[in-house]
Amino acid sequence: MLLTRATEYALLSLDVIRQSDIPLGAEQLAKDLSIPKSFLAKILQGLAKQGILESRKGAHGGFILAKEVTEISVNEIIIAAEGKKPAIFDCTSYMDSCPNGAIGTCAISPFLANFQTKIDSFLYGLMLSDIL
Repeated sequence: MLLTRATEYALLSLDVIRQSDIPLGAEQLAKDLSIPKSFLAKILQGLAKQGILESRKGAHGGFILAKEVTEISVNEIIIAAEGKKPAIFDCTSYMDSCPNGAIGTCAISPFLANFQTKIDSFLYGLMLSDIL
């Protein structure tokens, strides 16, 4: 899976939010980061839905971190931003399906499954605090 701008924007937004003493709204973040507001708002909502951000309403509302940066895995961020689990190849995201119709006969499926497991482990172990 190629990580898209959604993950990039999620990481950039989380960095700005973690440095702020006050909740930040999507409009301010979009302006500060030069990101289209509607796209960023969708990303922020995904991060809030996954429990990474907390959304506060009102005149001084916006987003704050719901957890410490040491408790937020990069994997969680990717899932929230991309809307799906990161997969190296199409067939590694759903081990019971194969885009080529070769379930059970693919010579490289054990390698791909092992590779995906290693990537998953790395992303689960990599915390936001490790990259910011």
